[in-house]
Amino acid sequence: MIGSDPTIFDATSAARLRMHAYAKAIGELHIVSSAGRDARELQEGGLFLHPVHAPKLLRVRALARCARRVIRARGIEVVSAQDPFEHGLAAARAVGGTSAKLHIQVHTDFLSPWFIKVSGWRWSSLRMALLNRHRRRLADRVLPKAAGIRVVSERIKASLAARYGSRIPAPSVIPIAVDAATPASVPLPVHSFKFSLIAVGRLEPEKRVEDILTALKLVVLKYPMIGLFVVGDGCERTRLERRTHALGLDGKVIFLGSRPDAHALMPSAQAFIQASAYEGYGRTLIEAALAKVPIVTTDVGIVGDVLKNDEDVLAVPVADPVALERSIGKLIEDTRLRQLLPLHAEAAARAHLAAIGDLPARIAADLARTVGNP
Repeated sequence: MIGSDPTIFDATSAARLRMHAYAKAIGELHIVSSAGRDARELQEGGLFLHPVHAPKLLRVRALARCARRVIRARGIEVVSAQDPFEHGLAAARAVGGTSAKLHIQVHTDFLSPWFIKVSGWRWSSLRMALLNRHRRRLADRVLPKAAGIRVVSERIKASLAARYGSRIPAPSVIPIAVDAATPASVPLPVHSFKFSLIAVGRLEPEKRVEDILTALKLVVLKYPMIGLFVVGDGCERTRLERRTHALGLDGKVIFLGSRPDAHALMPSAQAFIQASAYEGYGRTLIEAALAKVPIVTTDVGIVGDVLKNDEDVLAVPVADPVALERSIGKLIEDTRLRQLLPLHAEAAARAHLAAIGDLPARIAADLARTVGNP
């Protein structure tokens, strides 16, 4: 596998544990990944880690060279890239001239129109849109070269089929790992809200947290007892804090930063809210469903497939704060809706996780199928 998760070099990380499970199912797994200068090559059973130390502009070439060395030294049969962008390009270069097959993982809904849209005329959003346009072009080059493709949702599978048709192999839908266990509830910090919303995720442009703030401004006009907790950190935090002040929401929004107990905080809120422009899967939606908290979300990721609108969640269009405000108001006013939605969502989430089965075994089988593909 070619990726960029430096936490795999941490022996105590969740990523390292997952890689061990994959290695056991596959037999022999080599991971080539960019890493910090202190990371070193190591082997633990069937898991081999190969760190690459290179500046960003030279990273694709360095990853490809390292992967090619491993292919030749170990007789590698499949090289799987963890995205169809820079790592996909490195993998495609690595397999060139060898007998190894190219396998691509797609975790992001990069064909969503919002993937390349500018969210306001600010540099962070413009830079992301330009980068994503480049990444979409990379995907157009890389995916038709693949002998196997794994996607994490039916939404992504449908979008790939619409764009590439028979030019790519039929993607396998294998979701990401989510722990079905629900942690003990952790109380939210002391507050005066009678109805608490909670948003959990990276504070990046594509999460569109500003839409939640705008919706909250509309909601408090009618329901002044409401408040919002924002769990997460990222490049947008300072701007979002300024936006909160500009909207006159001081005291109504509490930024908690990154919290390892984010999932455990969810049951202490009256509703979970998400306004993402796009999601490949939507892990926090599953976690919120397992936490038995009503969900308001944009129509992204597994919404419509795993979690149905008006049955399990209240889903709204992207970039529509008024629709968010109306859905929040529905939850506040309708006690029965607040009770039924989480019951249905939890049942849907648990059925979905049960259907996933043995994830490492499914991933190993998908890679094995790739070996036999042209």
